[in-house]
Amino acid sequence: MTIAGVLALQGDVHEHQVMLESLGAEVIRVRRLSELDAVDALVIPGGESTTMDKLLRAFDLRDRLIERLRNGLPVLGSCAGMIMLARDIEGGIEGQQTLGAIPMTVRRNAFGRQVDSAEVDLVWEPDGSAMHATFIRAPWVESRDQDVEVLATADGPDGSRHPVAVRHQHAIATSFHPEISADTRVHELLLAFT
Repeated sequence: MTIAGVLALQGDVHEHQVMLESLGAEVIRVRRLSELDAVDALVIPGGESTTMDKLLRAFDLRDRLIERLRNGLPVLGSCAGMIMLARDIEGGIEGQQTLGAIPMTVRRNAFGRQVDSAEVDLVWEPDGSAMHATFIRAPWVESRDQDVEVLATADGPDGSRHPVAVRHQHAIATSFHPEISADTRVHELLLAFT
């Protein structure tokens, strides 16, 4: 059985846990190095990316997490998790660090403030089907290396189109919150890497 971790420092941990358990994974809430070392895959949930960054360092998890990601740990980052997985951030606060797992630049709060949160129908590029997505103070991918695969795009408030779901090697990132829908495809993709 796959042991999936959900980084449980801050954010919507419970919803990811329920989704992963519904797909047959055993789930560990990750707050310690021993828990991080025990998982076959990891979810970095939505929440507040600057807070997560500070807590990763305070709990002494950051360096080990970067090492595990470089060694192929499958990972899914949703919303703030997308920001954490990026190489670079536009609109970050001074001193904010990322994990650098995906060679892309992400714009924080690209879709606007909390009041600008929205539900949008997307095309899930791997199979061309529809996917309903919820964006809450969401980022988008501003730029990416050529080997970063786009899984879905959405129109921004200014009418420009940007990637909102991507995959690079063993890492998946979404601007939206797949854990609060009934659609399990994003989590299935993560578990398929294990």
